[in-house]
Amino acid sequence: MKITIAVDGYSSCGKSTLAKAIAAELGYNYIDSGAMYRAVTLYCLDNGIIKSEGSFSADAIVAVLDDITVSFAYNEKRKASDTYLNGVDVEEEIRQMRVSNLVSPVSAIAAVRKKMVALQRKLGKGKGVVMDGRDIGTNVFPDAELKIFMTADHDVRTRRRYDELKAKGIIVTLAEVRENLASRDHEDSTRKENPLTKAEDAILLDNSELDRQEQLDLVMEIVRERVSGKKRV
Repeated sequence: MKITIAVDGYSSCGKSTLAKAIAAELGYNYIDSGAMYRAVTLYCLDNGIIKSEGSFSADAIVAVLDDITVSFAYNEKRKASDTYLNGVDVEEEIRQMRVSNLVSPVSAIAAVRKKMVALQRKLGKGKGVVMDGRDIGTNVFPDAELKIFMTADHDVRTRRRYDELKAKGIIVTLAEVRENLASRDHEDSTRKENPLTKAEDAILLDNSELDRQEQLDLVMEIVRERVSGKKRV
């Protein structure tokens, strides 16, 4: 039996890392919902809809949504899917700080969320999927057989994100990363449209003191229970 696995949580908790690992273990499809919102943000930045100082009109973004196509294609070299914006690989561009600083307010726009959620549901229609984001278990797949809500200490998350950006050659300070995460946490948790919140039936996973293998082992034990029809409370 194949199931749907929803992984939600705060920025830089390792949602994507864990979701990818689960998908690889099970042979499931992995979908990075956050990449979709990042792609929309990138399009609006590159086309002047979002101004250089970060200001934008929600109506202007809504007006160009039909011009935006987001898709995924497996990258054999990375052993993961790359994000494509209108047919162009933008996997590296969407991870830049200029996108990170604006993706939360852009994703809070109701029409943007409606379009991306429709695509997410279409991609996950056939089960056997692991999807991570902010509202997967509460909105996109409220009937998912397994929901995980991830969190971690803010300082731990800051260091993880800083190290990730540094490894990619992106110059940024710890203070900038800390401020960005705090801002995104606030915006994600307080937005009107499907805010970041733990689903009542989600399993809380604080990985502040867990390494990647430890958290994967823990989750895979739960996955095996769900696949077999059992359910941990």
